[in-house]
Amino acid sequence: MTSSPASVPAPDLICVGECMALITPTDAPLSSAHTATVGLAGAESNVAAQVAANGYRAVWASRLGDDPLGTRVLSELEARGVEAWAERDSDAPTGVMFKDPGAESSDVYYYRRGSAASRMAGGFLSTAQLAGVRIVHTTGITPALSASCAEMTGQLFADARAAGALVSFDVNDRRALWSLDEAASALAHYANAADLTFVGRDEAERLWGTATAEDIRRHLPDCAVLIVKDGDVGATAFVGAEAPVFVPAPTVEVVEPVGAGDAFASGFLTATLQDLPYAERLSAGHAAAARVLVVPHDLPPLR
Repeated sequence: MTSSPASVPAPDLICVGECMALITPTDAPLSSAHTATVGLAGAESNVAAQVAANGYRAVWASRLGDDPLGTRVLSELEARGVEAWAERDSDAPTGVMFKDPGAESSDVYYYRRGSAASRMAGGFLSTAQLAGVRIVHTTGITPALSASCAEMTGQLFADARAAGALVSFDVNDRRALWSLDEAASALAHYANAADLTFVGRDEAERLWGTATAEDIRRHLPDCAVLIVKDGDVGATAFVGAEAPVFVPAPTVEVVEPVGAGDAFASGFLTATLQDLPYAERLSAGHAAAARVLVVPHDLPPLR
């Protein structure tokens, strides 16, 4: 795995998690398609790409198979200005996600079990690699990939905080990866332990039975900054004991919602790097999400 030479300033942001190759048919539903595009799918890599697009030094750190799809992931990230710290594994593949577009919504199919990324383990990033980094970001997808990834996530929180970085966590519950009971307990633990947590009001209700943003805050009292996203209603920031800050979501003609949560996180984290007031951070999150909602892709297209 590569990292910064001592003479190079530390990254502004490191995102840790799996990035898969995304296969999307272009001429018909998946069952009858003849042509398709190859892109990227990964919550953490989505965030890194959009923060990099805003001019910050963003790193994506993970593992990939030593295969053509792994090489494709790296080339796509490079084209988007993301610095990849990736180990290549000759014994485990790069994960793959297929999208099946439909008239009303898209279905997705994951082929990630036993992937190279699922073999991340404690100490995956050294304390030297984390030194000077401003924000370390991951999601609830990462600890769900394997027991070793869960161990890695816990150590990452501790090591990043010891290095002086802000620990950012997006709950991102994925029902296919673990049971509801496992997810509810583990995700509450990570969300409460982070310095900054993003969670959707609907996923929190599914996980913890919390109906309102205030209920979620009571369930996660120890997180320094809690961001509750409520779809097209808006987002609320709970910062310490201060009064909550709410910013309504803009009106958008939605083409596809996939990737909007990652985009929101990228906008908020970019504004955090700029040390903007929390209302402006929420507005930046909404603006970034809106740019993704109006295209049928997880990321805005490259220009």
